[in-house]
Amino acid sequence: MSQFKITLAFDTYREKQVVVFNCDFNRKLIDKVKSTGAHWSQSRRFWYIPKKEFSLSRVYDTLKTEGLVDYSALKPQNRKNTESKTANITEVKPKVEIPINYLDLLDQKRYAENTKSTYLNYFGDFANYFQNKNLGSISKDEINQYILKLIREKNISGSQQNQRINSIKFYYEKVLGREKQYFDIERPRKESTLPEVLSKGEIELMIIRTKNLKHKALIALIYSCGLRRSEAINLKISDIDSKRMLILIRSAKGKKDRYVQLATSVLNLLRQYYKKDRPDIYIFEGQKQKQYSATSIVNDVKNAAKRAGIKKNVYPHILRHSYATHQLEQGVDIRYIQEWMGHNSTKTTERYTHVSENNYI
Repeated sequence: MSQFKITLAFDTYREKQVVVFNCDFNRKLIDKVKSTGAHWSQSRRFWYIPKKEFSLSRVYDTLKTEGLVDYSALKPQNRKNTESKTANITEVKPKVEIPINYLDLLDQKRYAENTKSTYLNYFGDFANYFQNKNLGSISKDEINQYILKLIREKNISGSQQNQRINSIKFYYEKVLGREKQYFDIERPRKESTLPEVLSKGEIELMIIRTKNLKHKALIALIYSCGLRRSEAINLKISDIDSKRMLILIRSAKGKKDRYVQLATSVLNLLRQYYKKDRPDIYIFEGQKQKQYSATSIVNDVKNAAKRAGIKKNVYPHILRHSYATHQLEQGVDIRYIQEWMGHNSTKTTERYTHVSENNYI
């Protein structure tokens, strides 16, 4: 292994939070850094990735063969925190290395990049908290008390509580190969929130007032097919079946494939966009023919909402919610919508009956 050390740290650049790469200048090393999707700032003289686009597992996997990747500054307990109530849980402690087989197993099981990054971050907190103990000897009660402390002192959400528990369970059940009943942590009660939706008129205005052809096609496709943001990013040109008017969504949530219907109007819009931008592999590509970023999709949707004069908080997933709701309002059988949305159960799809206009007739 090379002697290089790559240190990752948070910084602010152009009023946005970014992750900065601090490392020695070496052509091979710089090429590796560039391959993570990092950008060069001539004024600040550093390589960086916007925080919203940053994946720790992807960066670590790319750079680990070049030397030591020090990401201790990215851990929550090492960030500046002005909230005194969290001092007990966030005090800076020496960094504890995560067992290498933890990351290897995440890769082998093909966990999504965001999931890998979350697990590494949260299990790193856990390992650091118990740094003076053998991780394999930590008791069920100690783990329960750790989670309880996070709830009381950091006021973590129910969703984060579940993610932290899952990251710990992954170590004991998958990495160490212990029985599933090794410990039983109380799970938070699932929040019963209704999905937010836009009207057909609002979505139509967003599309009409978007002049950039790629952004227009992107918004129309996400809405008309009920796509998740990650599904839109991973769509390839070869996934479009214009003869059957279907789109193949590959390895979506739960590693499942599914087909969704393709509207003629959206196909025509995609063809116009293709003739103009000539994407190579993916339907939506950024600079240098790389996949379009999640941050770019968020910005495109929010900007379209502003142009349409929509005052609600608009984000990509609201288009998916709106698609399912509008399908129900048109009288489409919920079992078809379940399949198109990629839901495991109709119970998930039934949420949309509570926001459908038909519910009030």
